[in-house]
Amino acid sequence: MTGRDDGGATVLAACALAALVVVVIAIVHVGAAVSGRHTAQSAADLSALAAAGALDRGVVDACATARTLVDRMGGTVVDCVVDGWDVLVEVEVSLPLGRFGVREAVARARAGPIQ
Repeated sequence: MTGRDDGGATVLAACALAALVVVVIAIVHVGAAVSGRHTAQSAADLSALAAAGALDRGVVDACATARTLVDRMGGTVVDCVVDGWDVLVEVEVSLPLGRFGVREAVARARAGPIQ
């Protein structure tokens, strides 16, 4: 073995470790984005159902019920529309993604009587 090969394994291990760290960070960010999307969809679904259940008290109260529920889940109601006995809700949830900034996960849901 010559002196020129000394430390080659150390450099290779450092490169492999750096690649592993990059992959783990990417997986964490993708997982956070998927989790945020699921949270937004859950908030939209539950708020649409709650608003449809409160529709007998009026349109304003139905959308207020949706907003209260989404606020408790950490989101924001972008739009709440009542179309007959159907309620359409659009929700945004903020996703902090570290160096990639803060993004919004958007979800829509519809609830009403079975036709």
